Amino acid sequence: MGTPWDAHTYDRTSQPQQAWASEVLARLDLAPDARVLDVGCGSGRVTEALLAIVPHGRVLAIDASAEMVALARERLGGRADVWCQDALELDLEEPVDAIVSTATLHWVGDHDRLWGVLARALRSGGALEVQCGGAGNIAKVREVIDEVSRELAPELEGWSPWVFADPEETTRRLTQAGFTSIRCWLSERPTHPEDVDAFVRTSILAAHLERLPDGRRERFAAAVGAGVRPPLDYVRLNVSALRGPG
Repeated sequence: MGTPWDAHTYDRTSQPQQAWASEVLARLDLAPDARVLDVGCGSGRVTEALLAIVPHGRVLAIDASAEMVALARERLGGRADVWCQDALELDLEEPVDAIVSTATLHWVGDHDRLWGVLARALRSGGALEVQCGGAGNIAKVREVIDEVSRELAPELEGWSPWVFADPEETTRRLTQAGFTSIRCWLSERPTHPEDVDAFVRTSILAAHLERLPDGRRERFAAAVGAGVRPPLDYVRLNVSALRGPG
């Protein structure tokens, strides 16, 4: 089961994620009738943009959070097939023409397994376009989290729910999974959320707060939110690749 998310607050504060996603969507070159899978659809905003790119196609969308899936279904109605699914357990009946994922895959703990799962969901020659947290992502924010953890939640000090991979190790994993035409690169995206406290709670601390009892969550989240200073030091890992034959 995925980490519980405050889906409505995330949707309200996710302008940075939507801006990053627009860069990924601009890299797509799809036929109007293509079948596309959105991995980690969140509240469905990126999925909705995909519908406009493939007006005669079919859009599938998964997210590990039941709260996010409910909000995405509310937004999209019957225009896309949306279901709650752990990315590592993905098993489509029919492969898709493209997979898109934005601001998600750093939450998946096993990247050695992940890329093979996504490769099996793509047809031969199908496109993979991804953006997620990469090496160095929110390094300063993570320092604040550790400082607050030492005082308020020692069990969380040094713990991370994320995999912030670098381009070299990601290229190796993609090659082993059967991808070709691989391009992986990092891009710095200094970020100024409109509501820093709400953004930190929903986009960064969801998994940390899940590990704390209810009575300690508010103080921990407030202390981290007070300790971070914009711009938040986001670094994005970009991935473009094609599914090889076989």
